[in-house]
Amino acid sequence: MRSLMIMKIRVMTQAARRLLIRLAIALSVGLGVMHEVSAQSLTWLGSLGGGCYWASQAFDVSADGGVVVGGACTINGEWHAFRWTVSGGMQDLGTLGGNYSEAHGVSANGGVVVGVAWTTNETHAFRWTTSGGMQDLGTLGGSYSEAFDVSADGSVVVGESTEDRAGLETRAFLWTAVQMRSLGTLGGHFSAAFAVSADGSVVVGSSKNSTNRLRPFRWTASGGMQDLGSLPGGENGEASGVSADGNVVVGTGEIPGYPTRPFRWTVSDGMQALGLPPGYVEAAAYAVSADGNVAVGILSSQYACRWKVPANAEDLNDVYRYLLPHGSILISAYAISPDGRYIVGWGRNAVRGRYEAFLLDTWRTGDTNGDGCIDDSDLLAVLFAFGTPGTGLTRHEDINKDGIVDDADLLQVLFNFGSGC
Repeated sequence: MRSLMIMKIRVMTQAARRLLIRLAIALSVGLGVMHEVSAQSLTWLGSLGGGCYWASQAFDVSADGGVVVGGACTINGEWHAFRWTVSGGMQDLGTLGGNYSEAHGVSANGGVVVGVAWTTNETHAFRWTTSGGMQDLGTLGGSYSEAFDVSADGSVVVGESTEDRAGLETRAFLWTAVQMRSLGTLGGHFSAAFAVSADGSVVVGSSKNSTNRLRPFRWTASGGMQDLGSLPGGENGEASGVSADGNVVVGTGEIPGYPTRPFRWTVSDGMQALGLPPGYVEAAAYAVSADGNVAVGILSSQYACRWKVPANAEDLNDVYRYLLPHGSILISAYAISPDGRYIVGWGRNAVRGRYEAFLLDTWRTGDTNGDGCIDDSDLLAVLFAFGTPGTGLTRHEDINKDGIVDDADLLQVLFNFGSGC
């Protein structure tokens, strides 16, 4: 029945589309809005009112790109966790009683944020929600804990915490509403969890082993902590990103002659080095898309980059050069949305003369499926989603991110019809 409906709409749109496009063009000319709207976009996120040279950093992004979290300078010169939205801008999430906080992870819908904050005399992991504000997650017995990531539904938090007051024993933790539990180590005195799979069942990070080498690990409830090995000739490494199903891990290791070398590990093929462009000798991978095929990170400690497996890294400053004002540079890419569309990190905003968090939308305006071409499939997608809230499966159809798929989104597709094809 659905296929028949699609066929009918497709036939209808062959004729109706021409009329709609002519109408859209006429409207755009009449309203004076005929301009380059099909391009990707770069948004500098600003600060929390502070005039600091280091204004903000972004560390994670929600599934639809509508929420970004990180840390930013306040009007008082303090550094606070923020939650940025398209409609509301940058929101200060506060602290746990001290004057410092930073957000590191966000749930798929943007409603749960995790990170680290100072109390009056300690440093603790926090979990923030739109309804309950900032919650202190406590520690494993020491005076320090820090949260780095959260599951898609916001129920599982991972990070690191000290187990003793002296701070000699640090352990990766997994937090749920029931408890904060230690994930152990690979034989040494340190471990930290940096990322968690969508359902919270797979955790990745780094741990010292019995010979004091830092090793990347992958943890599951049934298998415990697994050493992911090392790149040829290397001994140290850490895992920092994981795919939605937990079967692909990215991170950074070492190879003789390379200060740092990013890797991609899979359940089937083990660890392999990610390629670098000619002339580059170091890089780091921080995060990976849901399917495990697109990773982001940094090249030579100064250029935000992306890997589209199996291709070598590409400098985002080259790919999206036309979006950057003269003198601006994207320095590091810390996170990528599950579908690979949105990338966040920090760079130098030359217009304001400071370092700022950024949100990069890599899709063309009106492209609802990410194939680079605004065509019939995008038009149909918006028509089928018409009137919906533009969340979940229809998040890309809400092109202007106003919370509903409506005529404004349809016009965006029509204005850009044929672009990239």
